[in-house]
Amino acid sequence: MTPPQGAGRPGARGVRRFGHTWWGRAWIEALETRAQLDPNRLPRGRTYARQERVRALAVRAGEVTAFVEGSRSVPYRVRLGVRRFTDEEWDGVIDAIAARAGHAAALLDGELDPAVAADVRGTGVDLLPGPGDLDPRCSCPDDADPCKHAAAVAYLVADALDADPFALFALRGRERDRLVADVRARRRGAARGGPDAGAAPDDADPGVPARQAWAAVPGPRPSLPPPPEVPGRPAPWPSDPPPGAPFTGAGLDVLAVDAAERAWAQLRGEGRSGLGLDGRADLARRAATVLDDVPRFSALVRAARVSAADLERRARAWHHGGAAGLAVLDQPGWRPPVATMAEGRRLVADAVGPGVTLFVRDDRILAGRILLRYAPDGRWWRMEKHRGRWEVAAPPAEAPDDLV
Repeated sequence: MTPPQGAGRPGARGVRRFGHTWWGRAWIEALETRAQLDPNRLPRGRTYARQERVRALAVRAGEVTAFVEGSRSVPYRVRLGVRRFTDEEWDGVIDAIAARAGHAAALLDGELDPAVAADVRGTGVDLLPGPGDLDPRCSCPDDADPCKHAAAVAYLVADALDADPFALFALRGRERDRLVADVRARRRGAARGGPDAGAAPDDADPGVPARQAWAAVPGPRPSLPPPPEVPGRPAPWPSDPPPGAPFTGAGLDVLAVDAAERAWAQLRGEGRSGLGLDGRADLARRAATVLDDVPRFSALVRAARVSAADLERRARAWHHGGAAGLAVLDQPGWRPPVATMAEGRRLVADAVGPGVTLFVRDDRILAGRILLRYAPDGRWWRMEKHRGRWEVAAPPAEAPDDLV
C-alpha cells in the first residue's frame, strides 16, 4: 500500500504540512505527543520529509519501509516497525466496530468514521501509536531513536492515512478485506445470536424510526466537508470593464484566481492570507506560483516592470521559505554566538568529510559550492550560486548538516 506521489504537498503556497484528514492529523499528534520518540530528532525528520528526501514509501502489515536520501550517495534503508495487535485484541476491536450499526455500515461501505478510534481505545488498545508501539530502524550510523531518516518516514505515514485510513488497520496487522469480512461475520452472528455474536444485544445501536430519521430535528450544526483537492476557478466576467478603467478583465481574472487559491490553501491549513504583505513580498509570492509557467511568469515580469532574474531569485526564496526566505535573502551579515557557529562548523565538517574546505564568517559557512546561513530565529538556510548571485536553495533546517 503506497500513498500517491506528492500527496499533501503545498508546492509554492506555503510550508509543507502533514495530515490533511482527521486520520492523518491524529497520527501526527500521536507521533509528537504520545509515542515517546526522541523530541530532538523529530524536528530534523520533519525537515527531511519537507525536503522530499523519502523515496518508495510502502505501508505493510506491521511495518513501513522506505529509502531516505542523506549526506551519502546511497540512500539509507528505513524500516518503521509497528506493534501488531494479538488475536485477542483484534476480537475486542471487531466487537467494538460491529457493536455500532453506523460504524459497521460505514466500514462495509468503504468508509471509516473517526469515532471508531475512541471506540477501539475503549477496548484497551489504540490504533494510533503510543509508547513502545513504534520500532524505528535505519541503515545509517546514528543510534538515536529515531534517527532523522526514520523520523522523516514516520511523518510521511500521515500521507498514507490521508489517502486511505484503513492503512492504520493494516499497520496493526489486519488488511482491509479481512477486517471487512470479520465485521460482516460478527454482525451476522449478532443478528442470529450465534457464537460470533460478539457484543451483547444491549450494546447494539437500537436505530430510529424512518419518520424520525427524516424529520428536521434541531441539533448541532454538521461539520463542514473537507475542502476540495484543487481550488475551483471563478466564473468568467460577463463583460469587459468600462473604457478608462485602471484594470482589465484578464487582470481581474488573475486576481480572482489568486484569491481563490489562497483561500483554498488556508482551508487546507497550508498557508496564510498574505493580506499583510508589502508589494515586493506579494510580488515574490505570486511569482513563486508561476515559476514553471514561462508565459505567465514573463507576463508578470512585464506587468511589474522588474528584472526577470531578480524576480526569479526572490520567487525561489519564497518557494522555499515564504516571508522568512525573503528575509534571509535580504538579511545583512550579523554575528551569532561563537559557540553556535563553532558547533555548526563541526556538524558540517562531519557531513561533508575531509575533502571539503570550510570557511566561516559571521553568520555564514561556505562549504564548497554551497553557503549555509544562520538566521536570528535559530534556523539554517542553504544557498547556492546562480548567475553569480546566491539564491535560497532549500527549506530551512534546525541543524546545518541536514542541508548538506
